[in-house]
Amino acid sequence: MYKSADLTTIKPFMTGADMDRADQIRVDPDKLAEVMNWRARLLKLDALVPGITPEGGLLWNSLGELGENCEPLFLGMQEGKAHFVELPPRDGTARPVQYDPRVWQAIAHMPRADLALYGAARSLVDWHNRHGFCAVCGSETHVAKGGWARHCSNCGAEHFPRVDPVSIMLAEHDDGSQKRVLLGRQPRFPAKRLSALAGFIEPGESIEEGVARELWEEAGIVVRDVRYVTSQPWPFPSSLMIACIAQTDDPALTLDTTEIEEAHWFTVDEVQAAMANDPEAPFIAPPPFAVAHDLLRYWLDQQEKN
Repeated sequence: MYKSADLTTIKPFMTGADMDRADQIRVDPDKLAEVMNWRARLLKLDALVPGITPEGGLLWNSLGELGENCEPLFLGMQEGKAHFVELPPRDGTARPVQYDPRVWQAIAHMPRADLALYGAARSLVDWHNRHGFCAVCGSETHVAKGGWARHCSNCGAEHFPRVDPVSIMLAEHDDGSQKRVLLGRQPRFPAKRLSALAGFIEPGESIEEGVARELWEEAGIVVRDVRYVTSQPWPFPSSLMIACIAQTDDPALTLDTTEIEEAHWFTVDEVQAAMANDPEAPFIAPPPFAVAHDLLRYWLDQQEKN
């Protein structure tokens, strides 16, 4: 039987990087030049796919192995060493596939601290790949502040990496005898792989309003009492997953089949079976590196306490 963990032990993957981002260095060209020495380490990505050691961790090289016409983006300081990720020159080719199977194979076994560093590096490189031109005047932009900005030499505008807030949520229904949660599957998910519903928070919305709107649009349910649980950076390409739980009084579903292929309500026992990888479970649980997994663990933990 699956046993949920104490909530205080739950830390979403993609978090917990032991790296000082050292803003005082990245904004100072002289200080940045000082740390670009023989001790500095370089992470290379092949179309956003990380190099992996035999032990499953990130493969770091010397900064001297920076490729021709590539730029080093400063990730921060760790153990007195500067860490960079390589930004290849723009060549006009198509962007890398966001869901490259090699990435999922790597992150499924990567140590937690390395996974957090990879997520930051991947998002930063991908942002630069998508922001080569100024959104104000259309001129070409250039790397600035150690890689944490781009500068337009024509109009002077500065552009900074951003994250996209995404609500990811469980809807809960209590009929008086048992509680159930709503899980669904997008068309691109494999059969039986169900997860929490999710959607981007739009301009002018609070987190609570975004949760309520997405559940109404995708599942046709009205919710109340939205509560925040945790958050997770998700570098595909650069989202911040904001995990919540909301209540509904009416479990009747009307699915938007352009977004959700199927969705069902599941009991505590059914969720426990899935989280324990029971082959007889009615669905396959989200993988441990996804915050939806932590959200289900939290929900089970709350049922045990009540």
